[in-house]
Amino acid sequence: MKIIILGAGRIGSSLAIGLAQENNEITLVDLEERNLSNIGNRVDLRTLCGNGAHPNILQQAGAEDADMLVALTRSDEVNMIACQVAYSLFNTPQRIARVRASEYLTQGNLFMTEALPIDVLISPEQIAARSIERLIRRPGALQVLEFADGLMQLAVVRISPGAPAAGRNLLDLHHSLPDVPLHVAAVYRDQQALKPEPELRLKAHDEIFVLTRTDQLNTVVEKLRAQLGRGRHVLIAGGGNVGHGVAAQLESDCHVKVIEHSEYRARYLSEQLTRATVLQGDATDDKLLLDENIRDMDVFCALTNNEEANILSAMQAKRMGVPTTIALINRPSYIDLIERSIDIAVSPQQATLSELLTHIRRGDVLAVHSLRRGRAEALEAKAHHTAAAIGQPIGQLNLPASVDIAALVRDDEMILPNALTTIKPDDHVILFISDKRYLKDVERLFQVSATFF
Repeated sequence: MKIIILGAGRIGSSLAIGLAQENNEITLVDLEERNLSNIGNRVDLRTLCGNGAHPNILQQAGAEDADMLVALTRSDEVNMIACQVAYSLFNTPQRIARVRASEYLTQGNLFMTEALPIDVLISPEQIAARSIERLIRRPGALQVLEFADGLMQLAVVRISPGAPAAGRNLLDLHHSLPDVPLHVAAVYRDQQALKPEPELRLKAHDEIFVLTRTDQLNTVVEKLRAQLGRGRHVLIAGGGNVGHGVAAQLESDCHVKVIEHSEYRARYLSEQLTRATVLQGDATDDKLLLDENIRDMDVFCALTNNEEANILSAMQAKRMGVPTTIALINRPSYIDLIERSIDIAVSPQQATLSELLTHIRRGDVLAVHSLRRGRAEALEAKAHHTAAAIGQPIGQLNLPASVDIAALVRDDEMILPNALTTIKPDDHVILFISDKRYLKDVERLFQVSATFF
């Protein structure tokens, strides 16, 4: 594909590098030459310095024959205007824009072809808030991903010492849950991938990737964790867009407190939230935390715009006895550093990349989730009747060892496939790909042929 990406920030540069490594033709545009200089030397892509909303810059970037424009600059207005220009002057087929301001996002009629012709809106803050809300509702999971319109969830769980599954093999895990449809997609030990064979003995601190029905996930996690928190009492540090989003999603059935440093923002949150308690203060203040009964909290979320402050406050909450701590962190080096000090690090960058990839992958791909900081992917594809995967037993698809068909969804039923299972038209296929070099092979299997149209 020929893709123009506007904005060489963390998300834009990560997306450009990843797509270029998959042999897509990428042009990366940014206002600052220094943001582009290192990237062009690392991978085979084209860089262009300039304002991506200007027609002459888009023309130089190749908008006339581009398949897609992805506008990810820091400015909502630049992103929106760039999509308008790409549509009006160059008829670029697909246009994706990052828009952060809720003042725009709440105006549904604004993003229509006759108004602002944007096909897909991406809001990193909303995506991060949804991810955190799922984690709070699934105590014990490090990551929770949804498939098949919420019918199934894939959870990443670190096995705790004393858990029922610790010291047992995978076959024992399946036998202990006879009525639960369960697929183990991967097991990682000390950063090394282990083949999830029935005889594999699980150990404490292994990371296990399990796929099951959404209504059965807590039952599975109970086998992998010695104790599960309740997730009912939540303290949020930071009332920005992410903190506000999490509080709004939880306040109807959880006891939520939000600590916000800005008096103006705290007043705004108290007007917007109906049941959550909003406090103006410093989330690293021991006295304030003790006054607000931090030791009774099930979850502490550090969701400010300052990564260092998030790390420190989450570590402080852990020291004060909170069972589960969640911190908003983007830098991979920080995530490696605090892996054992904080329970869960949520990266808005990785969550946004997953959302973007859903709309960029070829074939009829319905969902893409980036795993292990972009080194692996889980995706959901719909099998149309002209796709190459139709009518063949899975064992004859010649899939690489790093590609695992984890489950099928047929007529709202979860099917655990084997080598003899045949994929049928309209099946939803859930795949786990541990080596992204083979993504093209997967896309070709589910790509619609020309005769479909």
